[in-house]
Amino acid sequence: MIKDGGYFHEPFTEDLVRLFFMDKIIYEGRTKYQLVHIFANKVFGKMLFLDKKVQSAQVDEFIFHECLVHPAMLLHPEPRRVLILGGGEGATLREVLKHPSVKKAIMVDIDRELVDLCRQHLPEWSQGAFEDERARLYFQDARAFVDKIKDRFDVIISDLTEPLEGGPSVYLFTREFFSRIESVLTDDGVFVLQAGSADPFYHCFLAACARTLQEVFPVVRPYWTFVFSFSLPWGFVLAAKKYDPLALTEREISERFRKRQLRRLGYLHPQLYPSLFILPHYLVVGLKKGILLTDEKPFIWKA
Repeated sequence: MIKDGGYFHEPFTEDLVRLFFMDKIIYEGRTKYQLVHIFANKVFGKMLFLDKKVQSAQVDEFIFHECLVHPAMLLHPEPRRVLILGGGEGATLREVLKHPSVKKAIMVDIDRELVDLCRQHLPEWSQGAFEDERARLYFQDARAFVDKIKDRFDVIISDLTEPLEGGPSVYLFTREFFSRIESVLTDDGVFVLQAGSADPFYHCFLAACARTLQEVFPVVRPYWTFVFSFSLPWGFVLAAKKYDPLALTEREISERFRKRQLRRLGYLHPQLYPSLFILPHYLVVGLKKGILLTDEKPFIWKA
């Protein structure tokens, strides 16, 4: 049992460890699926760690969640039905529900205990999203849910943990799973996923996700932003059946922000939107070396 006033060790890889001073321990325990730590830090506020990996921090979770959700939601002309995979804190759901066109938002998370912990200890993240009448929660494996669902969605958002060895997400980043995602999207549907670090050394998972999605979707656009609490640039990949975010004009972007009343987001704004897709040269080069992920050969993060 850890104690207030000590340091929390986060092993990013075998070669890199970060330390966080724990001013107050809020929760420590293990659910059926993962190890959970929630504590307060003077710099980052409340912090959530799963299997000793940082998931979000109070000071900047809005940056991650706005960048995950809104590029895909804004790309679709009128997203009505949205599926969220993962997203236990409820912040992804919160951002989805900011779009007035949304009639139904389904969130699927395998870990009911984690969602309950977040609702209890991190209500600042969800801000009432779980109680919204448009929200539906299902507690089951995301792959099993997608395999059986008969509904179709305008936007699907993957807010899943990285595929850690022995973790629940290993087979949620493969060509086979992405093909199933494609089949439950509408004809003009959009898919987006968080894809891990976009730093110069450890961007291999981002590259693999982009490479694999190119096997399934005609439009694939990786993008990135810097997340303070991660101490890293972070990668995302948007994949679409029809629409290309690079084809949106400045006027179209501004008009969609205005109509959807998104002018008061904490991070994203119309001028920033297109710049997310401008990549540094090392990523342009690195993305060309991405490997294909399959059920037979998935990506496993051994940290």
